[in-house]
Amino acid sequence: MAATPQGKPSGLLLEICVDDFAGLEAAIVAGADRIELCSALGSGGLTPSCGFMAIAARAPIPVHALIRPRAGHFTYSMDEIAVMEADIHAAREAGLAGVVIGATTDTAALDIDAIRRLIKAADGLDLTLHRAIDVVSDMDVALDLAMELGFSRVLTSGGARHAEQGLAVIERLARHGAGRISIMPGGGVRPENAALFLAVPEIRELHASCSQADSGQDRLVELGFEDQSVRRTDADTVRRLKASMGMRSL
Repeated sequence: MAATPQGKPSGLLLEICVDDFAGLEAAIVAGADRIELCSALGSGGLTPSCGFMAIAARAPIPVHALIRPRAGHFTYSMDEIAVMEADIHAAREAGLAGVVIGATTDTAALDIDAIRRLIKAADGLDLTLHRAIDVVSDMDVALDLAMELGFSRVLTSGGARHAEQGLAVIERLARHGAGRISIMPGGGVRPENAALFLAVPEIRELHASCSQADSGQDRLVELGFEDQSVRRTDADTVRRLKASMGMRSL
């Protein structure tokens, strides 16, 4: 697996989400600081396979596994929570550095009981609360709970379809959690708008896919093996986003 380029932006961290080995390699070579490992990015990201976790654990940068057993809402049955616990154990067995978790109730709040079960399974792993926070009715209450439960960071678009639209909420959350938890903008973050998020002094991490539309796969689309909307991690886009982060003086 490729080594990480030398040099990092001062105090800032770029997390790239990837769903295949080529994307993992591209993100590392282009200078990502951390990987969110998943499958099915076109569905918002799902739990990666055990084999992918095992290979990714060899990476020279931290890798966190997204734990999401299916697409759709974040209100999970007891059986689904048991699946997530098993997937967290698989991430630990593989040697990954952390997991990305979350669950909500049918009343649009974080599911404290479910999350505590997942945290117990993740004992010793770094914790990120994923964008389940974007669908709760009170994000400030959810952030307080995330801090109480010991999450290192919260991945959020500010409750909007794209993080740029939720910037005001992201800024409010970042200031509220300053010094206690990291607020990591994600959802449409790209080199062209990174400066908007980095203008908030409390924001020190960004999350992005840095993907570009795939090309040359017409036959696979025709046969039903690939969707027309498939995108691939683009190393040049990762480099440009990393460079834009280096322009902020702290």
